[in-house]
Amino acid sequence: MTNPAPSTPAGSPGTPALTLPEELILLTLDPGSGKPLCKAAFLAYGTAGAVLAELELQGRIREEHGRVQVVNPLDPADPRLAGLLRTLPQAKGRRSGMRARHWVDNFDRHVRDTYLDSLVERSLLARETRRFLGLFPYQRHFPVHPGLVPGVRSRFTTAETAGYPAPRDRVLAALVSAIGLAGRLTRSGGPGRTAMKVLRRSHWTATAVHHNVRKHESGSGESDGWSGDSGDGGGCGGGGD
Repeated sequence: MTNPAPSTPAGSPGTPALTLPEELILLTLDPGSGKPLCKAAFLAYGTAGAVLAELELQGRIREEHGRVQVVNPLDPADPRLAGLLRTLPQAKGRRSGMRARHWVDNFDRHVRDTYLDSLVERSLLARETRRFLGLFPYQRHFPVHPGLVPGVRSRFTTAETAGYPAPRDRVLAALVSAIGLAGRLTRSGGPGRTAMKVLRRSHWTATAVHHNVRKHESGSGESDGWSGDSGDGGGCGGGGD
């Protein structure tokens, strides 16, 4: 199944168009290990927030008093996005809807796995299933084309250098900060981290993601089986960015 959703092309010419959750997955992927640069749970929250951001950019939803409301129930072109839109309530007043932080918490792993499947089905990522101690299965994901992840990161760096001129660039940077990877992905050091933190605080989708990241940090941080190694794709200091 192909993903026909309109999106800003990532990277160099010839790089396929990506939805925001797909772009976040690739931006935070370590091509060598096949794992995310942050905890798998943090990436799951981030991709859920990216879906809400994608729906907002397409004019399908809005946020009122911390709650998500559907304002245009027509299906988006991306069938995965259309299915997720149907999980959200339509607007029935200013105080109606589902809390954004709760939706992110409820749909985090489902969204992450849905868009990992999308990238695999589009032959952008190759999936390997391995077994820890020969018993417990976990997965790794590797770019099929060696230029894919560098292309996505190059586009992100270009946007950062330009001051994040487009709404998609701003919300992607906000989500990067929300999952604790601003310090890893910025090319501008401390000022770059600060700029992303400011964006995180001004985007409700990233605020919802960051709330769940902080809650996870104060909890058990159990493995979810995606990345192996106790569910951690690398230290990222989720709450610090």
